[in-house]
Amino acid sequence: MSMKEAVLAALKELVLPELQVLRLEQGEIKATLVLTNKRLDDLNLHLADQSRRIDDINKRIDDTNKRIDAIHADLIKRNDDTNKRINAIHADLIGRNDETNRSIARLYEVIVRREEHTDLVGRVRLLEQDVAEIKRRVAA
Repeated sequence: MSMKEAVLAALKELVLPELQVLRLEQGEIKATLVLTNKRLDDLNLHLADQSRRIDDINKRIDDTNKRIDAIHADLIKRNDDTNKRINAIHADLIGRNDETNRSIARLYEVIVRREEHTDLVGRVRLLEQDVAEIKRRVAA
């Protein structure tokens, strides 16, 4: 055997078993990579489904927010209308209250005058009685 053949035989003995091990490991790595890629594909499908569901929920939330905004605007309008009606009623009640106060003041004036009149009538009677008494004394 020549030196070349001896070196070649030695290399075959050392390298070929290592190459065999590397080929087996490469096959295992490829199998693992295929499984990992399959799992990644499944995860991507799941994420895409979740993303679609999130988009649907976001659309429903946006629609709900639009309805809430419309209801809010309607409530503000109704509140403004109610406030206007309350203010009108308030002004009317103030006017009525002022008119009632004027009537009460006028009634008080009339009552006081009647009371004064009654007092004067009483005083005139007393004076008439005094005059009649004085006339009787003078006549006697």
